[in-house]
Amino acid sequence: MKTCIYSLSTAYTRCFRLTKAVCFQAMLMLLILAGLSKNAQAQTTYLPHYTSKNGLASNNCYFILQDKKGFIWIATDAGLSRFDGTNFQNFNIEDGLPDTQILQIKEDREGRLWFLALNGQLSYLKDGKFYNRNNDKVLKALNSNTVIVSFLEDKKGRIWLGTNSNLIILWDGKSVKKFVSPGINTQFTNAFLHEDEFGNIYAYSDLSRQKYNGKTFTVTDNKVNPLSYMTACNLPSGSLYYLDEQGLKRYQRNKITSIIAIPDNLLKNMAGYFYYDDINREVWLASNNGALVMNPSGKTVMYLQGISVNQSVKDNSNNMWFATNQGIYMLPNINSRLSIIDAESGLSSNVIKSITKDGRNRLWLGTDDAVIDILNIKNYQIDEVGLDDYKKYKTIKQIVYDKKNESVYFSSDYGLGVFKDIYQSKDDVKYLKETNNSMFVIKHFSLSETNNRLALALSSGVVFLADRTNKLEFNSLKYREKEDFFKDRSYHAFYDKQGALWFSNVDGLSQFLNGKLIQHFKNNQLLTKRINDIQQLPDGSLILATDGYGILFYKNGKIEKQITQKNGLTNDICTKLFIKNNEIWVLTNKGVNKISNYANKAEVINFDYGKDLLTEDVNNLYIDDSTAYFATNKGLILFNYNNKNRIKSQPKVYITSIIKDGERLPLNQDNFTFESGNNTVLFTFGAVDFTTSDITYRYRLNENSVWLETRTRRLDFSALQAGDYIFEVSAKSQNNDWGPAAKISFTIKKHFWQSLWFLSILILLVGYVFYKLAVYITRRQKDKEQEQLLLKNRILMLEQQALQAMMNPHFVFNVMNSIQHYINTQNTTSANKVLTGFARLIRKNLEICTKSYISIEEELDYLNLYLKLEKNRFGDKLHYKINVGDDIDKDETLIPSMLLQPYVENAIWHGIMPKETGGEIQINITSQDDHYLKIEIIDDGVGIENSLKNKKDKHISKGMQLTRERLNLLGQIEAKPIQLDVRQNVGNGTTVLISIPLK
Repeated sequence: MKTCIYSLSTAYTRCFRLTKAVCFQAMLMLLILAGLSKNAQAQTTYLPHYTSKNGLASNNCYFILQDKKGFIWIATDAGLSRFDGTNFQNFNIEDGLPDTQILQIKEDREGRLWFLALNGQLSYLKDGKFYNRNNDKVLKALNSNTVIVSFLEDKKGRIWLGTNSNLIILWDGKSVKKFVSPGINTQFTNAFLHEDEFGNIYAYSDLSRQKYNGKTFTVTDNKVNPLSYMTACNLPSGSLYYLDEQGLKRYQRNKITSIIAIPDNLLKNMAGYFYYDDINREVWLASNNGALVMNPSGKTVMYLQGISVNQSVKDNSNNMWFATNQGIYMLPNINSRLSIIDAESGLSSNVIKSITKDGRNRLWLGTDDAVIDILNIKNYQIDEVGLDDYKKYKTIKQIVYDKKNESVYFSSDYGLGVFKDIYQSKDDVKYLKETNNSMFVIKHFSLSETNNRLALALSSGVVFLADRTNKLEFNSLKYREKEDFFKDRSYHAFYDKQGALWFSNVDGLSQFLNGKLIQHFKNNQLLTKRINDIQQLPDGSLILATDGYGILFYKNGKIEKQITQKNGLTNDICTKLFIKNNEIWVLTNKGVNKISNYANKAEVINFDYGKDLLTEDVNNLYIDDSTAYFATNKGLILFNYNNKNRIKSQPKVYITSIIKDGERLPLNQDNFTFESGNNTVLFTFGAVDFTTSDITYRYRLNENSVWLETRTRRLDFSALQAGDYIFEVSAKSQNNDWGPAAKISFTIKKHFWQSLWFLSILILLVGYVFYKLAVYITRRQKDKEQEQLLLKNRILMLEQQALQAMMNPHFVFNVMNSIQHYINTQNTTSANKVLTGFARLIRKNLEICTKSYISIEEELDYLNLYLKLEKNRFGDKLHYKINVGDDIDKDETLIPSMLLQPYVENAIWHGIMPKETGGEIQINITSQDDHYLKIEIIDDGVGIENSLKNKKDKHISKGMQLTRERLNLLGQIEAKPIQLDVRQNVGNGTTVLISIPLK
C-alpha cells in the first residue's frame, strides 16, 4: 500500500479544491496513516536499449549472434546489422543478402557467417564479401524454396540444413544431397540437426527422431524430444541442451539428464530461442511477456516484462542480449550493472534533484514534487515527507545531513528548511525566515562543522547565520557589508574544516577568515571564473569545480594543479564534487569521473558503461563505501564501484574493409601489392567494446613513424607515393591502455616511368639530346663569334675609310692654301694659328682612329677644331653653335667615334656653301627618357633634297655612306641599334637625328 507522511497544513493545501467534508475525510485518513511507510519494489536493473534511432536496421529483431571477432550481428526484417558497441553497420539486398528478412545467423569453423533468409535462400559473408546464388554455384544448388530452420556443421566440415518442410539438405563440400522422408509419420518438418560426441547425425522433427546411417535417415529409439527447433542447442563438445515438456535437459553420451524443471505455464509462453548458462546453471527463456531467467531451485527473475522477446543469448563478456520486436536490449554482466530506483519502484517522482545520507544508512532524496523521499538502503523501505508550501518548495535542489545536530537541511530556490531530530520524528520542520518578509533566492548553502553557523549564497550576495539551531532567521536590512554580508550575485558557499567561509560570486573566489575578507581571485585569473562546487581534501587543499575550466587544486594561495579534458575528464564544465577514500568524484555535463592518485599523476576514470543514464541530467551524487548513488531525472542510479571483478580489457580493433581505387579487397590477406594508379587506399575499422563508446584510435603507415590519434573509423590515404607501407591501427578506451594493433602490409608499384630500365633509357636519351644540343650550341657560338669577328673587322675597315674620308684631299689642300696665303701676306700669326689647329686636328684623328667609342667631350673637341678651320676659311659665311644638355656627363657618355664629322662636313659643303649668303649649323646633344642620347645636326642650307636635285651626278657623300654602313654593323653587334634619320626641313635646311642607346 502506498502511503505518504504529510503535515496537516500540506494536506490542507493539496485538497483546497475539495468540499469541506471531503477535505476533512482526507486529512483524517492522513492522520490515520501517519507514521506508516511503504516498501520499494525490487530495484530495476538498467538495460541499454538500441533501436532504429540508434542505427539498427529495424526494430523487429529475430536473432543475435556474436562472431569470433566479438561483433554482434542482428537479423531483422529489414536486413542485417553489425554492432561494435558504438556504431551499427547495416547490410541489405544491395550488399548481397538474398532477402531483406533474415531469420537466423550461424558461423562455421572457417569464420564464414551464414544468413538464413525467409525466402529459403542462403548467403554467407567471407573476408568482407557476400556470396549468394548469383555469385556462388553451391549456394544456387542449396536453394530449397523453403525456410531453413536449423544449421549444422559437423566434425567433417559438412553443412546440414533442416527446413520447415519434409526436406534435409547436405553439402559435403563437393556435392549437394537432399533427403525426403516417404512416411507420413517420419517427415523432416522443422527438423533440428544434431551431431553427438561419436559423430552420429540426428534429426529431431515435429513428428520423428531419426539417425543418419551414412546413406539415409532411419527412425531411432532416441528419447530426445525438444519442443521445437528453437528449444534445442548444440554444444561444441557434442552435448545437446533442449527443452521438453518437463523443462531443461541435457543429452550427453547417449544419456539424458534433467537440469531444471520448468513449469508448464512458462513453457507454453515460450516464443523464441532459449539460452542455458552452464557456469551459473541458469536458463534464459524468451517469451511473449519478456525474458525470464531461472535457476535449479526454481527462482525466477523477469526482465523486459510486457515485451515480446525472440531470443536470449550471452556474449563473451557475459553480457546478455535480447532480440525483441522493439529493438535489442543488453543486460550488462553482473560486475557492470547499474540499478534504478524510480517512481515505478516506489519513489514519489523520477526526478531526483538532491541526495544525502544520514547516520542510519537512509538516503534523503529531494524531488521536483515538493516531497523528500527517505530510502532505507538496507530494506528499501521508503518514507515520503511532503512540504507545506508546494509552490515554494517544489524543487528540492540541495539537501545536507547535519551530523552534529542530527538534522537534515534542505533548500529550494526560494526557501530553506530543517528536519530536527530526524530519528524521532519527521514532522518537526523549521523554515528559514527573513524578518522583513523580503523575497530571497538561494543558490547554495553550507553548514559549519566547527560551530552552528549557516552560510547562504544568495542571488544578492552571501550572508551567514550565527546560530542555525536556535535562530533560523535573518534580517537583510541589518546586515553589515564585509562583516556578515558580502554583496554581488553568488554561486556557492563552503565552510572548510577550520571554520573559514569560502564563497564564489561574480568576481571569483573569496574567503572570510577571522573577520577579514580575502579576495583570492586576485591571485590567479582562473579564480575569477565561475566556481560551481568546493570541497576540501584531508591535507587542507580545496578542490574547485569550475564552469568550463575543469578541476582546480588550490592550497596556500596557489593553484597547484588543474585537471581538464586533456587529462581525461569527460568535460570541463564541472557541476558537483564528492570526496571519498581520498578519491574525488566529479560530475560534468557529459558524465561521471573519478580522480585518484591526484598527488602524483592523476588517474581519471570515466564510468561510461552507464552512458545513457550517467551522461546527462545527473543532478547530484553521494558516494558510500562501496556504492555510488546518483540523483538523476530518471530516478536514483546506483552501482557497486569497488567491484574487483569488473572486466577491464583493452579494446581490440579490426579492419572491416580495404578499398583501393574504388575496388573492395578481401580481408583474408595481410599483404597486398598494388599496381600504380590513383594510389588511393581507404581503410575502415572498428573496435568492439560494449561498455564504452568513448574510443580513441591511433594509426601510422610506417613502423618508424609517429602514431597519429583520431576518433574517426575511416581513413582515406590519397596520392600515396610508390613504396612499401605497413598500415597499423589500435584502439583504447578512457580507462584502458592501447590495445593490440591490426596490421596490413601493402606495396604500391612504381609507374613504368619510375622503373630502373625506363630511367636508364631516359638518362641515356637525355644525355644524347644534351650532347647534340651542346654540339649545336658550340657550333652556333663559334659561327656567331666568327660572324662577330668579321663584323668587327668590317667596322675597323670602315673606321679606317672614314678616317681617310675625314682627311680628304680637298680639305687638306684648302687648309694648306690658307696657310700659304697667310705666309705670303706675311701674316705669320694667322698662319701659325691655322697650322697649329690643323696639326691638332691631325693628332686628334690619329688618337680616335684606334677607338671604337669616344666620349662626347672628345667628339666635341674634334668638332670644334674642324669647325674652327672651316670658319677660318669661309669667314662670316659660316656660323655654328654646339649645345649640350646640363644633365649629360660629357666625360662619361660614350658615342661611336668619327660619327658626327661626316654629317657636319656634308652640311657645310652641300647645304650652306651653295647659298650665297652662307648659313648656320647647330648641333644639339640632349638625353631622351634617360635611355637614349639624342643628337641633332641642323643647318639652314639649301636642304638635302634640293641639293640632290641640283647635283649633276647622284654622288652620295662617301663619309656619310661609310658612317651609315658602320652604324648598321654596330646595330647587329649591340643589343639596341643606333637610329639614324636624315630629313629636309620645311622650306630649306636639313636635320640629321641620331639616337644612341646610353651605356
